[in-house]
Amino acid sequence: MKRITIFGATGSIGQNTLDLIGRDREAYKVVALTGEQNIEKLARDAITFDAELAVTADPGRLEDLRQALSGTAVQAAAGPEALIEAASRPADWLMSSIVGSAGLAPGLKALEQGTSLALANKESMVCAGPLMLSTAKAHGASILPVDSEHSAVFQALIGEDMSAVERVIITASGGAFRDWPIENLANATPEQAATHPNWDMGQRITIDSASMFNKALELIETREFFEIEPAQIEAVVHPESMIHALVGFRDGALMAHVGPPDMRHAIGFALHYPERKTLPVERLDLVKLGQMTFRPADETRWPALRLAREVMAAGGLSGAVFNAAKERALDGFIEKRIGFQQIARVVEEVLSRVSANRGHIDAAITLDNVINIDHLARTRADEIMTEIEG
Repeated sequence: MKRITIFGATGSIGQNTLDLIGRDREAYKVVALTGEQNIEKLARDAITFDAELAVTADPGRLEDLRQALSGTAVQAAAGPEALIEAASRPADWLMSSIVGSAGLAPGLKALEQGTSLALANKESMVCAGPLMLSTAKAHGASILPVDSEHSAVFQALIGEDMSAVERVIITASGGAFRDWPIENLANATPEQAATHPNWDMGQRITIDSASMFNKALELIETREFFEIEPAQIEAVVHPESMIHALVGFRDGALMAHVGPPDMRHAIGFALHYPERKTLPVERLDLVKLGQMTFRPADETRWPALRLAREVMAAGGLSGAVFNAAKERALDGFIEKRIGFQQIARVVEEVLSRVSANRGHIDAAITLDNVINIDHLARTRADEIMTEIEG
């Protein structure tokens, strides 16, 4: 029986993970589930799956969680320390689908236990890729990518020699505004940005799709996860979202991973790796599909992609600065403090101000240094948004 922990259990990745393990309950034992605000769903799933522990990231919701679990054997806990405790509990496989840099510390703790880490939290690799990889190696743990793009690359590389890889191409849907006239983007609202044409995801990642900041993070994650040069990484817009990534080899061949836009494929691959097992996902009818199209990823429309390349060139802790600034700018857009196109403006200005002191960027990539520069970047982002508002 495989012991499973799910971080971010109430989000779309967590719910899809529970859907898969719920189809073969006797094969899995749920150790811990974590969430934040959706206490009712967290408690319901913890009871349904007979979890040992349920954790809310919000300390103010602990009593609500305790009441929801009253009369059951499920333990309740809350706050950052409780998340670390959940990651410390013996498990064979841990899904990390917490959104944002908050997923880094629990992910590292899980790797320190030798747990296989299914990583949907791209921010961990963006902020501290070398630290994640070295921690996994030191403790005999493995990191399995769950982002559909990186799962696709991972699968295409099985049995291949990395020295034969010429390029990696990740695809983007283009998000809610891919067909909008660029002059209309200044007036785009959070509600409009949070409607995805292909995928069913949470608000924040859906808006990141519209701004292409999710793809920018994925460019950086590709560099960190597969340890290839930035010049070898490409992004293209693929509106149908059927090809998730391609790997090009030095003989000119392209290996493409093709599948429906259903996260259960990448989750299921990580859950069963190295085996392939039957999954409840759509089987593509290529004749019915008819055609697949591709467009260039225009860095004028999506400046996040240009910024990602600058971050890869800068190296060091610039990925942590980029992510923190993006998270705060996204908050500002959702709160309607800044406009859609100003998200990139805030991030670029934060990178400029923090990078002016190379000592910040060139510091060793440790958890403490990531936390410190994350705080600094968020402070700078708040200052810049205040300037924009004023």
